[in-house]
This record gives sequence, structure tokens and C-alpha cells, in this order.
Amino acid sequence: MSLKNQKVVLPGGSGYIGRHLSRHFVAKGYDVVVLSRSEGELSECVRYVWWDGANLDAWANEIDGADVVINLSGRSINCRYTKKNRQLIYDSRENSTQVVGEAITQAKEPPRVWLNASAATIYRHSLDRDMDEATGELQYVEPGRPKDKWEFSVDVVNRWEEALFNADTSSTRRIAMRLSMVFGTGSGGVFEAFRNITRLGLSGTQGSGNQFVSWLHIEDFLRMVDWSIENENIKGPINMCAPNPLPNREFLTGLRNACGVKLGLPAASWMLEIGAFFMRTETELLLKSRRVVPGKLLESGFKFNHPKWPEAAQSIESDWSNAL
Repeated sequence: MSLKNQKVVLPGGSGYIGRHLSRHFVAKGYDVVVLSRSEGELSECVRYVWWDGANLDAWANEIDGADVVINLSGRSINCRYTKKNRQLIYDSRENSTQVVGEAITQAKEPPRVWLNASAATIYRHSLDRDMDEATGELQYVEPGRPKDKWEFSVDVVNRWEEALFNADTSSTRRIAMRLSMVFGTGSGGVFEAFRNITRLGLSGTQGSGNQFVSWLHIEDFLRMVDWSIENENIKGPINMCAPNPLPNREFLTGLRNACGVKLGLPAASWMLEIGAFFMRTETELLLKSRRVVPGKLLESGFKFNHPKWPEAAQSIESDWSNAL
């Protein structure tokens, strides 16, 4: 008699990271359920169940008896921070996190661990030192009253994590995944976007080039998720990033070298502002210095397969080229 498969539920799991997680857990033999607003998505190995990300419904039955929940829901921040978009960004994160918490609370067999997406932008703009979970300086923002676009992104994360840790789920271990940019192969990811601008010759220094970039290889992200599930001592906010953030100019040099592109046109901050306006995005995503390191994971013994950016970029580009 065989044991039943373990089950993972991925609210908001139809995006780039969710697709990688689905394939990863299918390969490990899990039953994989994706909660998504997109109806009619079919897969031989993954079940898609409709949800609206805000209200309890039949989807909550999937969480009852699941082993792991990984909530990835949230409207993309790659947009202009208009009043309407800001509210959508707030609501999509807070509401989905709160309602997942409600589903776990009412479950007869609640999951043993709940990982919830968060972001490394919660730390202050840092050029001078690394930011880990123990000593990192969180940027203070008056609750609900960000003064500018940079404070807005921090306020989003504060409210997001508050929704997670205020949930009444005492029997379920909770982890806030403070993610950096995650790079890997496949359409819809940030590596594809950076790869495209590199091949157009537009990946020169952005702004001063001194701002730090925190990053993570998708392979190490998937290994971090496994590590976090298996290690009972890992809980609370966890920085999910590589241990070696680097200045923007070095990051882009590594990217150009990986892509076989010799030169990239630099862009001053004012040029980025104009470009961001026409591309309907914000320069905060490029100009804030995110010098974040994974303190808790390193202390727990986690070993990176891709700790340094030049090698990681080469690995991803090689995999990308071989897949063409």
C-alpha cells in the first residue's frame, strides 16, 4: 500500500515563479494545486482551481489537508504608481494573504508550513553595508502614509508581512520570503527582460551605477524553498537572495559578458525617468540600492549552487541558449 502524495497549494501560482515551483514539486512527487483567477488552464500534472484572491470559497477546501502553502499572489509592481495601481498593489497582497490565513485557520488539517511572498525592498537604501534579518535597518514609513514612491514600496511590504504574521494560524509555521529579483530561464522572468535590453545594447550603467543589486538564481530559490520546508527552525522573515549583492555597474558587466555583448549604453537617472514613463514603470526598481544578504539561511547551513553573479548569469544564458 503506497502512502498518499504530499500536497502543495500555490495561491497566485500561475506566474513566472509559480510555474517553476509547479514543475519542481511535480518532479518531487507532490500533488500540486494552483489557485488562479485564470479559468480553464489545463495541465496533466497540476490542478488549477479558481479563486478571486479576496474571499473564502470552495478553493479553501484545497488548503485543508495540504502539507505546504506558498502564496505568491500580488499585482505586478512593474507599473506606474498611480493612485489606482497603488491600491491594486496593496489590496492584491493584503487581501490574498488575509484570506489564505482564514482558510488555514478554519482547516481541520492545517498545513505544517506557510510560505508567503514578500520583498527585500523593506530595507533602507544601503550603499555602506549589507542588510540581513538580524541587523538590517528597516526603512521607516508612517503606516499607510508613504511620502514618495520609494516609501510606497516599503509600505506595501510592511502591510503584506503584517497580514501574514497577524493571521491566527498558531499550528502552522509561517515564513515571509523577502525575495530579491529571481533570475532563470523561461519567458516572463526578469532575466528575459534584462537579456533583451542587453542584446539591444542598452545595458550600460544605470544612474550612478553605485546602487547595489540583490539577485537570486532560480535553482537556488527552489532549493531554499525545500530547505525552508524541511527545517523546522526556519520561520519569520527570511531574506531569499544570493550572498553576494554587487553594484549595478558590475551586475550589468556580468550580464553583458554572459550574453556576449561588449558594450552597453549608459543611462543617467533623468534618462531612466523618461524611459520609465514611456514604459509605464518606475525607476525605483532600478535605482534603490538593495544590499541584502541571506543571514538566516547561511546560519542554518544552506549552501548556494550559484553564489556569485558572473557565474550565475553565464549558467542561465547557457541554459537559455541550449533551449533554443
